[in-house]
Amino acid sequence: MSDATSSRIEGLHKMTPDARLEAVARQAGLDNEMVANLKDAAKGHIELADRLVENAVSAMAIPVGIATNMIVDGRDVLVPMATEESSVIAAVCNAAKRCRPTGGFVTSASGPVMAAQIQLLSASDPENVRLKVFERMEEIREICDGTDPLLVKFGGGFRDLEVRVVETAEGPMTIVHILVDTRDAMGANAVNSMAEALAPKLAEWTGARTLLRILSNLADRRVARARAVWPLDEIGGPQVRDDMLSAYRFADADPYRAATHNKGIMNGVSAVVLATGNDTRAIEAGAHAYAARDGHYRSMSRWEMDADGNLVGSLEMPMAVGLIGGATKIHPTAQANLKVLGVETADRLARIIVAVGLAQNFGALRALATTGIQKGHMALHAQNVALMVGAVGEEIDAVANELKARGVVRQDLAEDILTKLRAGT
Repeated sequence: MSDATSSRIEGLHKMTPDARLEAVARQAGLDNEMVANLKDAAKGHIELADRLVENAVSAMAIPVGIATNMIVDGRDVLVPMATEESSVIAAVCNAAKRCRPTGGFVTSASGPVMAAQIQLLSASDPENVRLKVFERMEEIREICDGTDPLLVKFGGGFRDLEVRVVETAEGPMTIVHILVDTRDAMGANAVNSMAEALAPKLAEWTGARTLLRILSNLADRRVARARAVWPLDEIGGPQVRDDMLSAYRFADADPYRAATHNKGIMNGVSAVVLATGNDTRAIEAGAHAYAARDGHYRSMSRWEMDADGNLVGSLEMPMAVGLIGGATKIHPTAQANLKVLGVETADRLARIIVAVGLAQNFGALRALATTGIQKGHMALHAQNVALMVGAVGEEIDAVANELKARGVVRQDLAEDILTKLRAGT
């Protein structure tokens, strides 16, 4: 877009997707090939895209692969993962295979409780306001449950109340948390609606002014946990085990390392969350906040050595995912992926996702402690580089294989290989 081109397109939201794409193409100077690619990318899905987001013009496919070898709580499960990053799915398959001899992954969960926050301001007596709120517990329960009777019908609804006085730069604020069992829903709409309905009453009862009324993505009452044991002969011996433990301790002590360590965990977690139509941003925000809950950002996972010398890994993190509502319920790919998973409850889905995160973490730690992260990653990345330089058909494998044989995966080398291949030299 040139500096002279305006970002203002009058009535864009009222147009059909095709008309909208044409308007954007004119404004941004897209050529016919680009427009055709955008149309093809959304073929068969543009109506759904138009209902899911504002001003839809296309869709962008993310590859969906299947992680194999996973055993979760004694049951084999195939896990769809949506990701564009090379080696992610392969790492999960490999890690899961290596802990099959010890039964795979064992999980637990705390239950589907979400919190919504209501901010109370302008009170000279915030501690007194705090107690006034507690005194209205049963009235609060009635308001919340009355907001979503269907949720109550399915066994969910208001569960408890927390009220905190938080010191801020503008003085103390009284913060009300309503804790809600959201059952098989992620729960954002339910708890937000309850907070909106409750806020005027809180203002009336306390004399304070209500401001924000919104869920918290730090879902620390909706935690899923997974653990697994990797035998020494599946790891590569005691030295590899010890080096993996040293790598973990580095991540747990240093936030610069922890950020990359935890990103590796989220490679697995976010891929399953996305494949099932759940909210990746909510899960990621909650996970990283949970990792810093003691005031120090550290490893999400924990790694130890058991009495037999085996490597033991565990992962505990917020996992606010659902099976009903949003894209999870209406996106056909998400529905198919849930069928592959064979899950019938949000609790089961959460447990599988955390198990995948732990498997991903094992794969990354083992690679770092042995061959280094690049060897496996770049071998898979070679095909991507071949595609980047314009290889097609059988050329893709030919260029990728030559890059791997040289042990260096670079775009300039791929261009040279492709040129020589086409010249027959």
